[in-house]
Amino acid sequence: MSETGRPTAPAEAERVPGPRPAAGPGGGGGRRRGGETRRKRGRVVGWVAGGLALLILGAAGGGWLYIEHLNNNLTKDDLHLGDNKLEKSQPNAAGQAPMNILLLGSDSRNSDENVRLGGARGDRGRPPLADVQMLLHVSADRSNMSVLSIPRDTRVTIPKCTDPDDKRVYAQRIDKINASLQNGGPGCTVATWEELTGIPIDHFMMVDFAGVVSMADAVGGVPVCVDRNVHDRKSGLRLKAGETVVRGEQALQWLRTRHGFEDGSDLGRAKAQHMYMNAMVRELKAGTKLTNPGKLRNLAEQATRALTVDNGLGSVKKLYDLGEDLRRVPTKRITMATMPWVYSQGGSYVLPKEGDAEKVFSMIRHDIALDGRDKGRRLPDENPEPSDPAAPPAEINVRVLNGTGTAAQAPVAGRASLVAGRLQHKGFSRAWADTTRVSKWDTQISYGSADLHGDALAVAEALGIPRKLVRQSAAETGITLTVGADWRAGADYPNISTSPAPGPSAAPDATADPTETPREDGAADHEDDSKVPDSLDGLNGDDNSACMTVNPRHTF
Repeated sequence: MSETGRPTAPAEAERVPGPRPAAGPGGGGGRRRGGETRRKRGRVVGWVAGGLALLILGAAGGGWLYIEHLNNNLTKDDLHLGDNKLEKSQPNAAGQAPMNILLLGSDSRNSDENVRLGGARGDRGRPPLADVQMLLHVSADRSNMSVLSIPRDTRVTIPKCTDPDDKRVYAQRIDKINASLQNGGPGCTVATWEELTGIPIDHFMMVDFAGVVSMADAVGGVPVCVDRNVHDRKSGLRLKAGETVVRGEQALQWLRTRHGFEDGSDLGRAKAQHMYMNAMVRELKAGTKLTNPGKLRNLAEQATRALTVDNGLGSVKKLYDLGEDLRRVPTKRITMATMPWVYSQGGSYVLPKEGDAEKVFSMIRHDIALDGRDKGRRLPDENPEPSDPAAPPAEINVRVLNGTGTAAQAPVAGRASLVAGRLQHKGFSRAWADTTRVSKWDTQISYGSADLHGDALAVAEALGIPRKLVRQSAAETGITLTVGADWRAGADYPNISTSPAPGPSAAPDATADPTETPREDGAADHEDDSKVPDSLDGLNGDDNSACMTVNPRHTF
């Protein structure tokens, strides 16, 4: 055993490189929307390409023509294909806003290279599935990052989506979450995530088999660890016990392996992907892979060829700026985890674990780190006493918005007018309903300057709204109450302990009525909002001692 607790590989097995594909685009050219190539298993590549890898631009140089060339390498797609996009997270008093990026990996087999790498030649031409899905949440102050995976077989509501290219409308249905990619593209997967989690998605990045291989090879290899010899014939992964640097196709095999790890489920595969991503981040932050200008240039080339991104990230400059933003997060505050889940009856699909999954989603919505180190920073109903007392209700201006619509639920008509009327009845005669259409999961009262803090708390108290939902925002000028999807009925804010919350919408079993979207009991008002559920098995970015447990049926 090594000093880190890892098994030590035999000398001849140390740092075994995987097969290296020939240099070049690796099947990355000619990618378009719809049935053509969709980027795969690149949760890993997603961050590297979108963030760290594009630091290279500064080192690789190149000039305007080269940057334009890289811009043209990128494939762009629409961010959201549903009817109701959640309102973006508002900035805090310092003007800082959290950022949520959905990283997708498609199993596309719509090029010769993807067919060669992915096998299943009979699948050539079928619409790709989003078999890898990971949400990257960066805190508003850039002090921490939480990365949450969702198993591909999670049964969810896929909302109605419209393909912007051929205008085909895909009806809402209950299905496994990986099928959402087939409903017009990654923008439908974004809409599905927003419906499931209530987390507003700012951007997405997608990569396919060939993209993973070309990127992993360009980076120069990533160290991974197994506790015994492993051979997964499905993915082709074969490694001896201990640490090995994987690259190229061997990296793809690592990321695709499911049967070889733990119990052979998506849970083990997600852990292996988290380990790989953490190791890559550490390698890149250490600078060991980014010293040679030629390699940096190659990494920029491969990164841009590998990626499909939303239009908001559709240039090298935007990706570079994103990378600079992500660099600010220390590895010790990076947490990678998988959504708490349970098998359905019969085990043909999985479901969000009742209570725990919604608690995790709520933490991300409220910008609370999944590493448990935000304890004491944001506790339920904690809001410091205002420096100025509240003005009389009749002197307080309150704008009320209806944000009850979500990706799978139409807004409830008249909510802003009803709640504004309730405030007027309680003496807030200047409350008024704004007809501007928004979509927000959690009800929120936002106020601009500090002298409005007491007034905002008075509005919250009048309607029974918890203090934790009152936030100062640099984007606000007065006081705005947004009635969220957690408050679809009644003039007073519901008691969360007895009312359903807009949690994961997944059918509980195969016999469920697909027209219904049952809701879990909300977890937003747990005793400590910063307490991570025991079922969340997170991996810290600084943990270099992690070693995958090999399934004993897949060893040699």
